[in-house]
Amino acid sequence: MSDIMIKAIFWDNDGVLVDTEPLYFKATREVLAEAGIPLSAEQFIRISLQEGRSAFDLARDRGMPADTLEAMRRERNRRYAALLGEGIAPLPGVAETLSTLHGRCQMAIVTSCLQEHFEIIHRHTGILQYFDFILTREHYRHTKPHPEPYLSALNRSGLARAQCLVIEDTERGLQAADAAGLACAVIPNALTAQGDFSKACRVLDGIHQVLDLLD
Repeated sequence: MSDIMIKAIFWDNDGVLVDTEPLYFKATREVLAEAGIPLSAEQFIRISLQEGRSAFDLARDRGMPADTLEAMRRERNRRYAALLGEGIAPLPGVAETLSTLHGRCQMAIVTSCLQEHFEIIHRHTGILQYFDFILTREHYRHTKPHPEPYLSALNRSGLARAQCLVIEDTERGLQAADAAGLACAVIPNALTAQGDFSKACRVLDGIHQVLDLLD
């Protein structure tokens, strides 16, 4: 990558900029538990963060009808929004890194997060000022690990693939970037640390190391 001038960075949101994945897991686990279906952290990591599927597939596989599944998703989304409403701060180093990068290249958030939840998350984070554009779940038909989110960002940027870098924390995010033909650096966290990141251009210890990729 040292021979390539990076002109755009596409950032994942949950797990990279803000620590919201444990709250999503909590809301999902509670709703499934009320239906008599246990959800372990290991299952959530495999189904959601690695495979990019819905944990409610566990309920579907037990024969839950579609209308019941949809009601469960709505309840999960309501509870997740309530948890987010208690306040979310950027992860350590995020604000400082974004401030340093601002103006050096295009920056965008490319997330599978619903717009409703995204707005609650960033109500007080103060970091949206650093981004040129933001793509949420409503902006694409297919979500990660499908390449559409990052292909949409690439098209919006007007740049060549080799000029763009993706920052992710999950296998499904890395798969989406790789399928879109984009270089991806991964910052693992507690939920994703055991993932297979062999296709990443770099595995970073923290967000501050993103600066080194542009030098």
